[in-house]
Amino acid sequence: MFKPILIACSLLLSSSASAGQLLIAVAANFTGASRALVQQFQAQTGHRVKISFGSTGKLYAQIENGAPFELYLAADSKHPQRAIEQGLAVADSRFTYAKGQLVLWSAKSQLFDDAEAFLKAGTFSRLALANPQTAPYGQAAQQVLQRLQLLTPLGTKLIQGDSIAQTFQFTATGNAEIGFVASAQLHSWRANLDNSLANPPGTVWSIPSHYYDPIEQQAVLLN
Repeated sequence: MFKPILIACSLLLSSSASAGQLLIAVAANFTGASRALVQQFQAQTGHRVKISFGSTGKLYAQIENGAPFELYLAADSKHPQRAIEQGLAVADSRFTYAKGQLVLWSAKSQLFDDAEAFLKAGTFSRLALANPQTAPYGQAAQQVLQRLQLLTPLGTKLIQGDSIAQTFQFTATGNAEIGFVASAQLHSWRANLDNSLANPPGTVWSIPSHYYDPIEQQAVLLN
């Protein structure tokens, strides 16, 4: 699935004016995977890669304002398509590198059995989600709450992260009792725990995919 990203990096280096270094903008939910890819790429080629992480929308705003990124890995398909339409990206370079999955997670073990009933009861203090205006995962979380008719009832309990990475941090540290995060983040978090733990701490609900619009994460080569 991630091979096209390595190929794109190779193509960029073959024509890049800044020999030996790539500047890449990466959606925050893809932090762990992209670091692993960069490590592999640098080991294979000897070239350096510098990554800027952030919400898809904020990274795009930087690109519009002239940030010198050469590859853009968004958490949706909308922004890469817009980059092409605005002449900021190579027309035939857009491709899907991942399909996003939203989960509801708490760092506390056995916090709930029925996630929907738990949300509707509202017995928690804070629920974290990424900013729906700039983060596709935040938009997906908002759609889930709207489907459950809980966006208004839980309004005073919602706290927003600038990106899905900050949202995960809110939840992992307990600043929010529960949070809508990316499944990939949860896998990375568990992988970094003590391998002797058969059942890593935390409670998770894998949200049905039809509760929110598909999160098709696409990459594009920038001009």
